Amino acid sequence: MNEVLHRTELGCGKWEGRVRLPASDSNLPQNEEWFELQDGGAWTRVRFHDYAQIYQQIGLYEHLFYGLLSCDSPRRVVGLLDEVLAEVTGEPAPLRVLDLGAGNGIVAEALHERGGAQIVGLDILPEARAAALRDRPDAYADYLVADLCDASPDVIARLRAFDANALVCVAALGFGDIPAAAFHQAASLVSTGGMLAFNIKEEFLDERYTHGFSELIRRMVREKVVRVEAMRRYRHRLSAAGTPLFYTALVVTKLDEIPRSMLVDP
Repeated sequence: MNEVLHRTELGCGKWEGRVRLPASDSNLPQNEEWFELQDGGAWTRVRFHDYAQIYQQIGLYEHLFYGLLSCDSPRRVVGLLDEVLAEVTGEPAPLRVLDLGAGNGIVAEALHERGGAQIVGLDILPEARAAALRDRPDAYADYLVADLCDASPDVIARLRAFDANALVCVAALGFGDIPAAAFHQAASLVSTGGMLAFNIKEEFLDERYTHGFSELIRRMVREKVVRVEAMRRYRHRLSAAGTPLFYTALVVTKLDEIPRSMLVDP
């Protein structure tokens, strides 16, 4: 067990405390990674995907993923989107962005740094919305808590009224956090000609993965309902054991509505 006493100041302020990461030879699958957090005198094991618990402590999410594990995905995905927009328009274009799996607003912060973005956040966790409003109160024009696989007519109406011309989804696809059906619904809320910017663990784009989001991407490209504008492999973050995890960032233009028939079982 590797214990870390650390102070991190990233965006929302500082977090001071003790966490322990597994030994460097633990070799845990990414969706089973965990750390231990000292609460009083006791140590509590928390999975990396237990976001609701992590968000409740100010600065812990940033400390863990961006401080200790060097996550770089918001900057890389938003940066790739910005490059594409600059090539298409000659200058960074104003965006109305639906931030899917918005969490506590780190992606929105990166979007604001590029300038000119109006952003609506969407997450399934009320704890994520509470953390975003607490940590980055000016990041979003609106922030909705909903499951897009079973969203109410009111939620869909509010999202359609926003008239998004871009969808950004960072570090939330491929492990079941956001099902392919939810991504499909979100993409349907983006105007034709708009941009979809997202990332996914690199091996999930391998042809051997014939289910869920991996297959949806291939079908969208093959059937020409989207056009790939840019694709870039990069280091997403370190694993709990300290090894690099590589993702692929993609930016595509939505050319047409994505038929629901392109969805396969998760």
